[in-house]
Amino acid sequence: MSKFIIECPVCHRYAEARTGFFASKRIPCACGHVINVRTERMTSRACPSCGNTVVYDQAEGREAKCPVCQAQLVTDESLKNIVHFRCGTCGCSLQADKSAAGVVCPVCDAVQDVQAQVKLQTERDAGVPSVIRYEGDNRTCVWKHPNTDFVTGSQLIVHESQEAIFFRNGEALDSFGAGRYTLETGVMPKMNSVFPLPVQGQPFHAEVYFVNMTTQLGIKWGTNSKVGLFDPATGMHVELGASGSFNLRVTDARRLVLRVVGTSDGLTTDQLFGGDTGYVRTLVMNRVKSNLARVIKDNRISVLELDERIDQISAALKAAINPDLAEYGLTMPEFYVTNIVTPDDDPNFRRMKQQYADQYLRVREEEIRKAEAEAAFERKAVEAQTAARMKIIGAQGDADVTRIKAQAEAEAYRMQAEAEAQEMRMKGYTYQQETARQVGLEAMRSGGAAGVTGFAGDMMQMGMGLSAMGSIIGMTREAVSPVMQQAGSIGGWDCSCGQKGVTSNFCPNCGSRKPEPKTGWDCSCGQKGVTSNFCPNCGSRKPEPPALWDCACGQKGISSNFCPNCGSRKPEPRADWDCACGQKGITSNFCPACGHKKGE
Repeated sequence: MSKFIIECPVCHRYAEARTGFFASKRIPCACGHVINVRTERMTSRACPSCGNTVVYDQAEGREAKCPVCQAQLVTDESLKNIVHFRCGTCGCSLQADKSAAGVVCPVCDAVQDVQAQVKLQTERDAGVPSVIRYEGDNRTCVWKHPNTDFVTGSQLIVHESQEAIFFRNGEALDSFGAGRYTLETGVMPKMNSVFPLPVQGQPFHAEVYFVNMTTQLGIKWGTNSKVGLFDPATGMHVELGASGSFNLRVTDARRLVLRVVGTSDGLTTDQLFGGDTGYVRTLVMNRVKSNLARVIKDNRISVLELDERIDQISAALKAAINPDLAEYGLTMPEFYVTNIVTPDDDPNFRRMKQQYADQYLRVREEEIRKAEAEAAFERKAVEAQTAARMKIIGAQGDADVTRIKAQAEAEAYRMQAEAEAQEMRMKGYTYQQETARQVGLEAMRSGGAAGVTGFAGDMMQMGMGLSAMGSIIGMTREAVSPVMQQAGSIGGWDCSCGQKGVTSNFCPNCGSRKPEPKTGWDCSCGQKGVTSNFCPNCGSRKPEPPALWDCACGQKGISSNFCPNCGSRKPEPRADWDCACGQKGITSNFCPACGHKKGE
Protein backbone atom coordinates (compact mmCIF):
# COMPACT_ATOMS: atom_id res chain seq x y z
CA MET A 1 0.00 0.00 0.00
CA SER A 2 1.46 3.35 -1.12
CA LYS A 3 0.48 7.01 -0.90
CA PHE A 4 -0.35 9.31 -3.80
CA ILE A 5 -1.76 12.84 -4.38
CA ILE A 6 -5.28 13.10 -5.82
CA GLU A 7 -6.82 16.38 -7.11
CA CYS A 8 -10.29 17.47 -6.03
CA PRO A 9 -12.40 17.89 -9.17
CA VAL A 10 -14.37 20.77 -7.54
CA CYS A 11 -11.81 23.08 -5.94
CA HIS A 12 -8.65 21.54 -7.57
CA ARG A 13 -6.95 21.22 -4.25
CA TYR A 14 -4.77 18.20 -3.60
CA ALA A 15 -5.46 15.56 -0.97
CA GLU A 16 -3.55 12.49 0.15
CA ALA A 17 -4.88 9.04 -0.88
CA ARG A 18 -3.66 5.47 -0.53
CA THR A 19 -3.69 2.36 -2.67
CA GLY A 20 -4.57 -1.05 -1.37
CA PHE A 21 -7.58 -3.14 -0.51
CA PHE A 22 -8.14 -1.67 2.93
CA ALA A 23 -7.39 1.94 1.96
CA SER A 24 -10.21 4.50 2.29
CA LYS A 25 -12.01 5.06 -0.99
CA ARG A 26 -13.75 8.30 0.06
CA ILE A 27 -11.60 11.27 1.11
CA PRO A 28 -13.23 14.54 2.37
CA CYS A 29 -11.76 17.68 0.80
CA ALA A 30 -11.42 21.01 2.59
CA CYS A 31 -14.05 22.50 0.26
CA GLY A 32 -16.62 19.98 1.50
CA HIS A 33 -16.55 17.71 -1.52
CA VAL A 34 -15.98 14.02 -0.82
CA ILE A 35 -13.48 12.63 -3.34
CA ASN A 36 -14.34 9.14 -4.62
CA VAL A 37 -10.92 7.59 -5.17
CA ARG A 38 -12.25 4.82 -7.40
CA THR A 39 -13.92 7.09 -9.95
CA GLU A 40 -12.02 10.35 -9.60
CA ARG A 41 -8.42 9.07 -9.51
CA MET A 42 -8.49 9.21 -13.29
CA THR A 43 -7.90 12.81 -14.44
CA SER A 44 -6.60 14.72 -17.42
CA ARG A 45 -3.64 17.06 -17.71
CA ALA A 46 -1.99 18.96 -20.50
CA CYS A 47 1.44 17.61 -21.35
CA PRO A 48 4.03 20.26 -20.47
CA SER A 49 6.16 19.13 -23.46
CA CYS A 50 3.85 18.55 -26.44
CA GLY A 51 0.66 20.17 -25.08
CA ASN A 52 -1.57 17.17 -25.67
CA THR A 53 -4.30 16.46 -23.10
CA VAL A 54 -3.52 13.15 -21.46
CA VAL A 55 -5.82 11.06 -19.24
CA TYR A 56 -3.82 9.25 -16.61
CA ASP A 57 -4.11 7.56 -13.23
CA GLN A 58 -3.13 9.91 -10.43
CA ALA A 59 -1.88 6.89 -8.42
CA GLU A 60 1.05 6.60 -10.87
CA GLY A 61 2.39 9.87 -9.48
CA ARG A 62 5.68 10.85 -11.04
CA GLU A 63 5.67 7.70 -13.18
CA ALA A 64 2.85 8.99 -15.34
CA LYS A 65 4.09 9.87 -18.81
CA CYS A 66 2.64 11.30 -21.96
CA PRO A 67 1.94 8.50 -24.44
CA VAL A 68 2.89 10.75 -27.31
CA CYS A 69 6.23 12.28 -26.33
CA GLN A 70 6.93 10.17 -23.25
CA ALA A 71 7.44 13.33 -21.19
CA GLN A 72 6.81 13.21 -17.44
CA LEU A 73 3.33 14.60 -16.64
CA VAL A 74 3.69 15.19 -12.87
CA THR A 75 6.72 17.25 -11.86
CA ASP A 76 7.71 19.43 -8.97
CA GLU A 77 6.87 22.46 -11.10
CA SER A 78 3.38 21.16 -11.85
CA LEU A 79 2.75 20.68 -8.14
CA LYS A 80 3.82 24.25 -7.54
CA ASN A 81 1.74 25.51 -10.49
CA ILE A 82 -1.24 26.38 -8.30
CA VAL A 83 -2.98 29.75 -8.04
CA HIS A 84 -4.73 30.88 -4.84
CA PHE A 85 -7.66 33.36 -4.98
CA ARG A 86 -11.04 34.19 -3.46
CA CYS A 87 -14.46 33.65 -4.97
CA GLY A 88 -15.75 36.90 -6.47
CA THR A 89 -19.30 36.17 -5.27
CA CYS A 90 -19.10 34.79 -1.75
CA GLY A 91 -15.39 35.41 -0.94
CA CYS A 92 -14.55 31.76 -0.28
CA SER A 93 -10.81 30.94 -0.45
CA LEU A 94 -10.09 28.84 -3.57
CA GLN A 95 -7.06 27.30 -5.28
CA ALA A 96 -6.71 25.78 -8.75
CA ASP A 97 -4.18 24.65 -11.27
CA LYS A 98 -2.95 27.49 -13.41
CA SER A 99 -3.70 25.49 -16.54
CA ALA A 100 -7.40 25.10 -15.65
CA ALA A 101 -9.90 27.30 -17.51
CA GLY A 102 -12.35 27.62 -14.67
CA VAL A 103 -13.41 26.26 -11.32
CA VAL A 104 -16.77 26.02 -9.54
CA CYS A 105 -17.00 27.52 -6.05
CA PRO A 106 -18.14 24.78 -3.66
CA VAL A 107 -20.05 27.31 -1.50
CA CYS A 108 -22.08 29.43 -3.93
CA ASP A 109 -21.66 27.36 -7.16
CA ALA A 110 -20.34 30.41 -9.00
CA VAL A 111 -17.95 29.69 -11.90
CA GLN A 112 -14.57 31.40 -11.40
CA ASP A 113 -12.27 32.38 -14.25
CA VAL A 114 -8.93 30.78 -13.29
CA GLN A 115 -7.00 32.33 -16.15
CA ALA A 116 -8.10 35.84 -15.11
CA GLN A 117 -6.83 35.12 -11.62
CA VAL A 118 -3.56 33.83 -13.00
CA LYS A 119 -3.15 37.01 -15.04
CA LEU A 120 -3.94 39.17 -12.03
CA GLN A 121 -1.40 37.32 -9.89
CA THR A 122 1.21 37.63 -12.61
CA GLU A 123 0.68 41.38 -12.81
CA ARG A 124 0.86 41.64 -9.05
CA ASP A 125 4.07 39.65 -8.89
CA ALA A 126 5.61 41.67 -11.70
CA GLY A 127 4.68 45.00 -10.07
CA VAL A 128 2.65 46.15 -13.10
CA PRO A 129 -0.03 48.79 -12.19
CA SER A 130 -3.52 47.30 -12.31
CA VAL A 131 -7.03 48.77 -12.58
CA ILE A 132 -9.18 48.67 -9.42
CA ARG A 133 -12.89 48.95 -10.08
CA TYR A 134 -16.26 47.27 -9.54
CA GLU A 135 -18.94 46.84 -12.20
CA GLY A 136 -21.41 44.51 -10.52
CA ASP A 137 -25.20 44.57 -10.33
CA ASN A 138 -27.39 46.87 -8.25
CA ARG A 139 -28.23 44.12 -5.77
CA THR A 140 -24.85 44.55 -4.07
CA CYS A 141 -24.65 47.28 -1.44
CA VAL A 142 -21.00 46.83 -0.40
CA TRP A 143 -18.37 44.86 -2.36
CA LYS A 144 -14.86 44.09 -1.16
CA HIS A 145 -12.15 43.86 -3.82
CA PRO A 146 -10.67 40.33 -3.82
CA ASN A 147 -7.10 41.64 -3.98
CA THR A 148 -5.47 42.99 -0.86
CA ASP A 149 -2.05 43.72 -2.36
CA PHE A 150 -1.72 46.62 -4.78
CA VAL A 151 1.14 48.55 -6.31
CA THR A 152 1.62 52.29 -6.36
CA GLY A 153 0.60 53.72 -9.70
CA SER A 154 -2.48 51.49 -9.97
CA GLN A 155 -5.62 53.08 -11.42
CA LEU A 156 -8.73 53.37 -9.24
CA ILE A 157 -12.01 53.91 -11.13
CA VAL A 158 -15.10 54.87 -9.10
CA HIS A 159 -18.44 55.27 -10.88
CA GLU A 160 -20.98 58.04 -10.24
CA SER A 161 -23.12 55.80 -8.03
CA GLN A 162 -20.21 54.47 -5.95
CA GLU A 163 -17.76 55.42 -3.25
CA ALA A 164 -14.48 53.57 -2.58
CA ILE A 165 -12.91 53.31 0.89
CA PHE A 166 -9.39 52.03 1.67
CA PHE A 167 -8.81 50.06 4.90
CA ARG A 168 -5.58 49.08 6.54
CA ASN A 169 -5.43 46.90 9.64
CA GLY A 170 -9.17 47.37 10.15
CA GLU A 171 -8.99 51.20 10.07
CA ALA A 172 -10.90 53.20 7.47
CA LEU A 173 -8.53 55.65 5.81
CA ASP A 174 -8.93 57.39 2.44
CA SER A 175 -12.25 57.47 0.61
CA PHE A 176 -12.86 58.36 -3.05
CA GLY A 177 -15.93 59.63 -4.87
CA ALA A 178 -16.71 59.33 -8.56
CA GLY A 179 -13.67 59.67 -10.85
CA ARG A 180 -10.38 58.08 -11.95
CA TYR A 181 -7.42 58.20 -9.56
CA THR A 182 -3.75 57.13 -9.73
CA LEU A 183 -2.80 55.61 -6.39
CA GLU A 184 0.20 57.53 -5.10
CA THR A 185 1.21 59.42 -1.99
CA GLY A 186 -0.52 62.68 -3.00
CA VAL A 187 -3.84 60.96 -3.60
CA MET A 188 -3.82 58.84 -0.41
CA PRO A 189 -2.68 61.23 2.37
CA LYS A 190 -4.23 59.26 5.26
CA MET A 191 -2.78 55.96 4.07
CA ASN A 192 0.65 57.52 3.55
CA SER A 193 0.64 59.22 6.97
CA VAL A 194 -0.09 55.96 8.81
CA PHE A 195 1.80 53.55 6.54
CA PRO A 196 4.26 55.25 4.20
CA LEU A 197 3.60 54.12 0.65
CA PRO A 198 6.44 52.58 -1.35
CA VAL A 199 7.90 54.04 -4.51
CA GLN A 200 6.33 53.67 -7.96
CA GLY A 201 5.61 50.08 -8.91
CA GLN A 202 6.16 48.62 -5.43
CA PRO A 203 3.36 46.66 -3.73
CA PHE A 204 1.47 47.76 -0.63
CA HIS A 205 -1.23 46.03 1.39
CA ALA A 206 -4.78 47.47 1.71
CA GLU A 207 -8.43 46.47 1.54
CA VAL A 208 -10.76 48.29 -0.85
CA TYR A 209 -14.55 48.44 -0.34
CA PHE A 210 -16.92 49.75 -3.03
CA VAL A 211 -20.19 51.10 -1.61
CA ASN A 212 -23.31 51.41 -3.80
CA MET A 213 -24.78 54.91 -3.28
CA THR A 214 -27.90 54.46 -5.45
CA THR A 215 -31.40 54.61 -3.99
CA GLN A 216 -33.00 51.21 -3.54
CA LEU A 217 -36.65 51.58 -4.56
CA GLY A 218 -39.82 49.77 -3.61
CA ILE A 219 -38.64 47.81 -0.56
CA LYS A 220 -41.68 46.11 0.93
CA TRP A 221 -42.41 46.04 4.66
CA GLY A 222 -45.24 44.87 6.88
CA THR A 223 -45.95 44.18 10.53
CA ASN A 224 -45.75 40.48 11.42
CA SER A 225 -48.43 40.88 14.10
CA LYS A 226 -51.30 43.20 15.02
CA VAL A 227 -50.73 46.44 16.93
CA GLY A 228 -53.15 47.06 19.79
CA LEU A 229 -54.34 50.58 20.68
CA PHE A 230 -57.30 52.48 22.11
CA ASP A 231 -59.29 54.49 19.60
CA PRO A 232 -58.87 58.21 20.54
CA ALA A 233 -62.48 58.99 19.53
CA THR A 234 -64.36 56.20 21.32
CA GLY A 235 -61.81 54.66 23.69
CA MET A 236 -62.46 51.20 22.24
CA HIS A 237 -59.52 48.79 22.07
CA VAL A 238 -58.75 47.72 18.49
CA GLU A 239 -55.92 45.84 16.79
CA LEU A 240 -54.41 47.12 13.55
CA GLY A 241 -51.96 45.79 10.99
CA ALA A 242 -49.95 47.90 8.54
CA SER A 243 -47.89 47.37 5.41
CA GLY A 244 -46.26 49.45 2.70
CA SER A 245 -42.95 50.19 1.03
CA PHE A 246 -39.97 52.51 1.40
CA ASN A 247 -36.87 53.69 -0.46
CA LEU A 248 -33.36 53.40 1.03
CA ARG A 249 -30.12 55.25 0.28
CA VAL A 250 -26.61 55.23 1.76
CA THR A 251 -25.63 58.62 3.17
CA ASP A 252 -22.45 57.71 5.09
CA ALA A 253 -20.48 54.93 3.36
CA ARG A 254 -17.75 54.83 5.99
CA ARG A 255 -20.24 54.36 8.83
CA LEU A 256 -22.11 51.63 6.91
CA VAL A 257 -18.91 49.62 6.37
CA LEU A 258 -17.80 50.01 9.98
CA ARG A 259 -21.20 49.32 11.59
CA VAL A 260 -22.68 46.69 9.27
CA VAL A 261 -20.05 45.11 6.99
CA GLY A 262 -17.19 44.78 9.43
CA THR A 263 -14.68 42.17 8.29
CA SER A 264 -17.00 40.36 5.84
CA ASP A 265 -16.37 40.42 2.12
CA GLY A 266 -19.47 42.45 1.23
CA LEU A 267 -23.10 43.25 1.85
CA THR A 268 -26.05 42.47 -0.41
CA THR A 269 -29.56 43.89 -0.52
CA ASP A 270 -30.91 40.54 0.63
CA GLN A 271 -28.81 40.78 3.78
CA LEU A 272 -30.13 44.31 4.43
CA PHE A 273 -33.85 43.86 3.81
CA GLY A 274 -34.41 40.37 2.40
CA GLY A 275 -36.92 37.96 3.89
CA ASP A 276 -37.87 38.33 7.55
CA THR A 277 -34.29 38.56 8.87
CA GLY A 278 -32.94 41.52 6.91
CA TYR A 279 -31.28 44.14 9.11
CA VAL A 280 -33.33 47.11 7.85
CA ARG A 281 -36.60 45.20 7.49
CA THR A 282 -36.45 44.04 11.10
CA LEU A 283 -35.66 47.57 12.29
CA VAL A 284 -38.50 49.10 10.27
CA MET A 285 -41.06 46.58 11.51
CA ASN A 286 -40.06 47.12 15.14
CA ARG A 287 -40.18 50.91 14.85
CA VAL A 288 -43.56 50.83 13.09
CA LYS A 289 -45.08 48.59 15.76
CA SER A 290 -43.73 50.78 18.56
CA ASN A 291 -44.78 54.11 16.99
CA LEU A 292 -48.02 53.43 15.08
CA ALA A 293 -50.23 53.57 18.17
CA ARG A 294 -48.42 56.68 19.48
CA VAL A 295 -48.84 58.54 16.15
CA ILE A 296 -52.58 57.80 16.02
CA LYS A 297 -53.05 58.86 19.65
CA ASP A 298 -50.96 62.06 19.46
CA ASN A 299 -52.76 63.26 16.33
CA ARG A 300 -56.23 62.29 17.61
CA ILE A 301 -56.92 60.18 14.54
CA SER A 302 -60.05 58.08 14.69
CA VAL A 303 -59.75 54.47 13.57
CA LEU A 304 -62.49 55.16 11.04
CA GLU A 305 -60.45 58.04 9.52
CA LEU A 306 -57.16 56.21 8.94
CA ASP A 307 -57.38 56.13 5.14
CA GLU A 308 -57.84 59.89 4.78
CA ARG A 309 -54.96 60.60 7.23
CA ILE A 310 -52.56 58.00 5.80
CA ASP A 311 -50.13 60.63 4.46
CA GLN A 312 -49.82 62.17 7.92
CA ILE A 313 -49.20 58.73 9.46
CA SER A 314 -46.52 57.94 6.85
CA ALA A 315 -44.68 61.20 7.49
CA ALA A 316 -44.73 60.67 11.27
CA LEU A 317 -43.40 57.09 11.01
CA LYS A 318 -40.67 58.20 8.61
CA ALA A 319 -39.52 60.84 11.10
CA ALA A 320 -39.43 58.18 13.85
CA ILE A 321 -37.43 55.61 11.83
CA ASN A 322 -34.80 57.78 10.13
CA PRO A 323 -32.78 58.61 13.32
CA ASP A 324 -32.20 54.87 13.89
CA LEU A 325 -31.12 54.35 10.27
CA ALA A 326 -28.71 57.29 10.51
CA GLU A 327 -26.70 55.32 13.08
CA TYR A 328 -25.82 52.88 10.26
CA GLY A 329 -25.16 55.48 7.57
CA LEU A 330 -28.56 54.98 5.90
CA THR A 331 -31.56 57.20 5.29
CA MET A 332 -35.11 56.63 4.16
CA PRO A 333 -36.02 59.43 1.67
CA GLU A 334 -39.57 58.11 1.20
CA PHE A 335 -41.72 55.94 3.44
CA TYR A 336 -45.24 54.89 2.48
CA VAL A 337 -48.02 53.26 4.46
CA THR A 338 -50.18 51.74 1.73
CA ASN A 339 -52.55 49.61 3.78
CA ILE A 340 -53.87 49.57 7.35
CA VAL A 341 -55.83 46.48 8.28
CA THR A 342 -58.75 47.12 10.65
CA PRO A 343 -60.57 44.39 12.64
CA ASP A 344 -63.67 44.24 10.45
CA ASP A 345 -64.60 40.83 11.84
CA ASP A 346 -64.80 42.20 15.40
CA PRO A 347 -68.47 42.79 16.37
CA ASN A 348 -67.47 45.68 18.65
CA PHE A 349 -65.71 47.38 15.75
CA ARG A 350 -68.74 46.88 13.50
CA ARG A 351 -70.97 48.33 16.21
CA MET A 352 -68.68 51.36 16.50
CA LYS A 353 -68.88 51.91 12.74
CA GLN A 354 -72.68 51.75 12.87
CA GLN A 355 -72.84 54.22 15.76
CA TYR A 356 -70.51 56.59 13.93
CA ALA A 357 -72.71 56.36 10.82
CA ASP A 358 -75.88 57.03 12.86
CA GLN A 359 -74.26 60.02 14.55
CA TYR A 360 -73.19 61.41 11.20
CA LEU A 361 -76.73 61.04 9.85
CA ARG A 362 -78.20 62.81 12.89
CA VAL A 363 -75.77 65.70 12.53
CA ARG A 364 -76.55 65.90 8.85
CA GLU A 365 -80.29 65.94 9.45
CA GLU A 366 -79.86 68.68 12.07
CA GLU A 367 -77.86 70.75 9.60
CA ILE A 368 -80.56 70.28 6.97
CA ARG A 369 -83.33 71.33 9.38
CA LYS A 370 -81.34 74.35 10.46
CA ALA A 371 -80.76 75.36 6.86
CA GLU A 372 -84.46 74.95 6.06
CA ALA A 373 -85.42 77.08 9.10
CA GLU A 374 -83.00 79.81 8.04
CA ALA A 375 -84.37 79.69 4.52
CA ALA A 376 -87.95 79.97 5.79
CA PHE A 377 -87.01 82.91 8.03
CA GLU A 378 -85.31 84.63 5.13
CA ARG A 379 -88.34 84.05 2.90
CA LYS A 380 -90.64 85.59 5.52
CA ALA A 381 -88.28 88.55 5.90
CA VAL A 382 -88.26 88.99 2.13
CA GLU A 383 -92.04 88.82 1.98
CA ALA A 384 -92.35 91.39 4.81
CA GLN A 385 -89.90 93.72 3.11
CA THR A 386 -91.72 93.29 -0.18
CA ALA A 387 -95.09 94.08 1.42
CA ALA A 388 -93.68 97.17 3.15
CA ARG A 389 -92.10 98.31 -0.07
CA MET A 390 -95.37 97.83 -1.94
CA LYS A 391 -97.21 99.91 0.70
CA ILE A 392 -94.63 102.67 0.35
CA ILE A 393 -94.91 102.48 -3.42
CA GLY A 394 -98.73 102.61 -3.13
CA ALA A 395 -98.61 105.66 -0.85
CA GLN A 396 -96.16 107.35 -3.13
CA GLY A 397 -98.39 106.45 -6.05
CA ASP A 398 -101.47 108.05 -4.43
CA ALA A 399 -99.49 111.21 -3.68
CA ASP A 400 -98.18 111.24 -7.21
CA VAL A 401 -101.69 110.83 -8.63
CA THR A 402 -103.00 113.75 -6.49
CA ARG A 403 -100.05 115.90 -7.50
CA ILE A 404 -100.44 115.02 -11.16
CA LYS A 405 -104.19 115.72 -11.01
CA ALA A 406 -103.60 119.15 -9.43
CA GLN A 407 -100.96 119.94 -12.00
CA ALA A 408 -103.32 118.91 -14.80
CA GLU A 409 -106.14 121.11 -13.47
CA ALA A 410 -103.75 124.05 -13.09
CA GLU A 411 -102.46 123.51 -16.60
CA ALA A 412 -106.02 123.35 -18.00
CA TYR A 413 -106.98 126.56 -16.20
CA ARG A 414 -103.84 128.27 -17.48
CA MET A 415 -104.54 127.16 -21.04
CA GLN A 416 -108.15 128.34 -20.80
CA ALA A 417 -107.01 131.75 -19.46
CA GLU A 418 -104.45 132.09 -22.22
CA ALA A 419 -107.09 131.21 -24.82
CA GLU A 420 -109.47 133.83 -23.42
CA ALA A 421 -106.69 136.42 -23.31
CA GLN A 422 -105.72 135.60 -26.89
CA GLU A 423 -109.35 135.96 -27.98
CA MET A 424 -109.62 139.35 -26.27
CA ARG A 425 -106.40 140.52 -27.90
CA MET A 426 -107.73 139.47 -31.30
CA LYS A 427 -110.97 141.47 -30.69
CA GLY A 428 -108.98 144.51 -29.54
CA TYR A 429 -110.09 144.90 -25.90
CA THR A 430 -108.79 144.03 -22.49
CA TYR A 431 -110.11 142.07 -19.55
CA GLN A 432 -111.23 145.25 -17.76
CA GLN A 433 -113.13 146.42 -20.83
CA GLU A 434 -114.79 143.02 -21.12
CA THR A 435 -115.80 143.19 -17.46
CA ALA A 436 -117.31 146.70 -17.94
CA ARG A 437 -119.13 145.47 -21.01
CA GLN A 438 -120.59 142.51 -19.13
CA VAL A 439 -121.76 144.82 -16.30
CA GLY A 440 -123.36 147.23 -18.79
CA LEU A 441 -125.19 144.42 -20.53
CA GLU A 442 -126.45 143.17 -17.21
CA ALA A 443 -127.65 146.67 -16.33
CA MET A 444 -129.46 146.99 -19.65
CA ARG A 445 -131.11 143.66 -19.13
CA SER A 446 -132.25 144.93 -15.71
CA GLY A 447 -134.13 147.89 -17.27
CA GLY A 448 -131.74 150.82 -16.94
CA ALA A 449 -130.53 152.85 -14.00
CA ALA A 450 -132.90 155.82 -13.98
CA GLY A 451 -135.60 155.61 -11.43
CA VAL A 452 -134.54 152.11 -10.52
CA THR A 453 -134.37 151.34 -6.87
CA GLY A 454 -133.40 148.38 -4.87
CA PHE A 455 -130.88 145.80 -5.88
CA ALA A 456 -131.03 146.63 -9.62
CA GLY A 457 -130.33 150.28 -8.92
CA ASP A 458 -127.41 149.39 -6.83
CA MET A 459 -126.05 147.20 -9.61
CA MET A 460 -126.47 149.94 -12.19
CA GLN A 461 -124.63 152.38 -9.98
CA MET A 462 -121.91 149.75 -9.48
CA GLY A 463 -121.63 149.33 -13.27
CA MET A 464 -121.25 153.04 -13.81
CA GLY A 465 -118.62 153.12 -11.06
CA LEU A 466 -116.78 150.24 -12.66
CA SER A 467 -116.90 151.99 -16.02
CA ALA A 468 -115.36 155.08 -14.50
CA MET A 469 -112.78 152.97 -12.72
CA GLY A 470 -111.94 151.22 -16.01
CA SER A 471 -111.32 154.56 -17.63
CA ILE A 472 -109.03 155.52 -14.76
CA ILE A 473 -107.16 152.17 -14.96
CA GLY A 474 -106.73 152.64 -18.71
CA MET A 475 -105.23 156.07 -18.22
CA THR A 476 -102.99 154.81 -15.45
CA ARG A 477 -101.76 151.94 -17.65
CA GLU A 478 -100.98 154.31 -20.49
CA ALA A 479 -98.98 156.45 -18.08
CA VAL A 480 -97.14 153.55 -16.45
CA SER A 481 -96.56 151.56 -19.66
CA PRO A 482 -93.35 153.38 -20.72
CA VAL A 483 -91.92 152.94 -17.25
CA MET A 484 -92.75 149.18 -17.22
CA GLN A 485 -91.28 148.76 -20.66
CA GLN A 486 -88.09 150.43 -19.46
CA ALA A 487 -88.05 148.21 -16.33
CA GLY A 488 -88.59 145.14 -18.53
CA SER A 489 -85.73 146.29 -20.70
CA ILE A 490 -83.54 146.73 -17.66
CA GLY A 491 -84.48 143.29 -16.24
CA GLY A 492 -83.84 141.48 -19.58
CA TRP A 493 -80.64 139.76 -20.76
CA ASP A 494 -78.17 140.54 -23.49
CA CYS A 495 -77.45 137.95 -26.18
CA SER A 496 -73.97 137.33 -27.58
CA CYS A 497 -75.23 138.31 -31.06
CA GLY A 498 -75.73 141.91 -29.88
CA GLN A 499 -79.48 141.88 -29.05
CA LYS A 500 -80.10 143.82 -25.84
CA GLY A 501 -82.86 143.57 -23.20
CA VAL A 502 -84.24 140.22 -24.31
CA THR A 503 -87.07 139.20 -21.96
CA SER A 504 -87.93 135.82 -23.48
CA ASN A 505 -86.05 132.54 -22.93
CA PHE A 506 -84.71 132.61 -26.51
CA CYS A 507 -83.11 135.48 -28.47
CA PRO A 508 -85.55 136.82 -31.18
CA ASN A 509 -82.54 137.66 -33.38
CA CYS A 510 -80.41 134.45 -33.40
CA GLY A 511 -82.51 131.98 -31.36
CA SER A 512 -79.83 131.41 -28.67
CA ARG A 513 -81.10 130.13 -25.29
CA LYS A 514 -81.07 132.38 -22.25
CA PRO A 515 -77.99 131.56 -20.14
CA GLU A 516 -78.59 130.00 -16.74
CA PRO A 517 -77.91 132.32 -13.81
CA LYS A 518 -74.68 131.50 -12.10
CA THR A 519 -74.96 130.67 -8.42
CA GLY A 520 -71.76 131.37 -6.58
CA TRP A 521 -70.48 129.75 -3.37
CA ASP A 522 -68.49 131.03 -0.43
CA CYS A 523 -65.12 129.45 0.41
CA SER A 524 -63.90 128.88 3.98
CA CYS A 525 -60.87 131.10 3.28
CA GLY A 526 -63.19 134.17 2.99
CA GLN A 527 -63.64 134.32 -0.80
CA LYS A 528 -67.29 135.14 -1.63
CA GLY A 529 -69.39 134.43 -4.74
CA VAL A 530 -67.05 131.87 -6.32
CA THR A 531 -68.56 130.49 -9.56
CA SER A 532 -65.80 128.01 -10.54
CA ASN A 533 -65.27 124.48 -9.10
CA PHE A 534 -62.11 125.58 -7.25
CA CYS A 535 -61.52 128.65 -5.12
CA PRO A 536 -59.27 131.17 -6.98
CA ASN A 537 -57.81 132.32 -3.66
CA CYS A 538 -56.79 129.06 -1.89
CA GLY A 539 -57.58 126.34 -4.48
CA SER A 540 -60.11 124.51 -2.28
CA ARG A 541 -62.63 122.34 -4.16
CA LYS A 542 -66.29 123.38 -4.32
CA PRO A 543 -68.20 121.47 -1.61
CA GLU A 544 -70.55 118.76 -2.85
CA PRO A 545 -74.26 119.57 -2.40
CA PRO A 546 -75.94 117.45 0.27
CA ALA A 547 -77.63 114.28 -0.96
CA LEU A 548 -81.39 114.87 -0.87
CA TRP A 549 -84.00 112.20 -0.31
CA ASP A 550 -87.78 111.89 -0.43
CA CYS A 551 -89.83 110.57 2.49
CA ALA A 552 -92.72 108.15 2.14
CA CYS A 553 -95.03 110.75 3.72
CA GLY A 554 -94.65 112.99 0.65
CA GLN A 555 -91.99 115.40 1.90
CA LYS A 556 -89.46 116.01 -0.92
CA GLY A 557 -85.85 117.19 -1.05
CA ILE A 558 -84.89 116.39 2.56
CA SER A 559 -81.18 116.92 3.39
CA SER A 560 -81.26 115.90 7.07
CA ASN A 561 -81.20 112.30 8.42
CA PHE A 562 -84.82 112.56 9.68
CA CYS A 563 -87.95 113.78 7.89
CA PRO A 564 -89.07 117.18 9.30
CA ASN A 565 -92.71 116.27 8.55
CA CYS A 566 -93.13 112.79 10.08
CA GLY A 567 -89.75 112.10 11.75
CA SER A 568 -88.95 108.99 9.68
CA ARG A 569 -85.25 108.06 9.47
CA LYS A 570 -83.39 108.33 6.21
CA PRO A 571 -83.37 104.84 4.57
CA GLU A 572 -80.02 103.01 4.36
CA PRO A 573 -78.61 102.45 0.84
CA ARG A 574 -79.57 99.02 -0.45
CA ALA A 575 -76.81 96.48 -1.15
CA ASP A 576 -78.44 94.66 -4.03
CA TRP A 577 -76.96 91.45 -5.54
CA ASP A 578 -77.74 89.32 -8.58
CA CYS A 579 -78.39 85.56 -8.39
CA ALA A 580 -76.98 82.99 -10.83
CA CYS A 581 -80.55 82.02 -11.79
CA GLY A 582 -81.04 85.45 -13.40
CA GLN A 583 -82.85 87.29 -10.56
CA LYS A 584 -81.54 90.89 -10.35
CA GLY A 585 -81.42 93.49 -7.56
CA ILE A 586 -82.01 91.13 -4.61
CA THR A 587 -81.80 92.79 -1.16
CA SER A 588 -82.39 89.72 1.05
CA ASN A 589 -79.91 86.95 1.97
CA PHE A 590 -81.78 84.35 -0.14
CA CYS A 591 -82.92 84.55 -3.75
CA PRO A 592 -86.75 84.79 -3.89
CA ALA A 593 -86.74 82.89 -7.20
CA CYS A 594 -84.56 79.83 -6.44
CA GLY A 595 -83.69 80.12 -2.71
CA HIS A 596 -79.93 80.30 -3.32
CA LYS A 597 -78.02 81.90 -0.41
CA LYS A 598 -76.14 85.17 -0.94
CA GLY A 599 -72.36 84.78 -1.42
CA GLU A 600 -72.37 80.98 -2.04
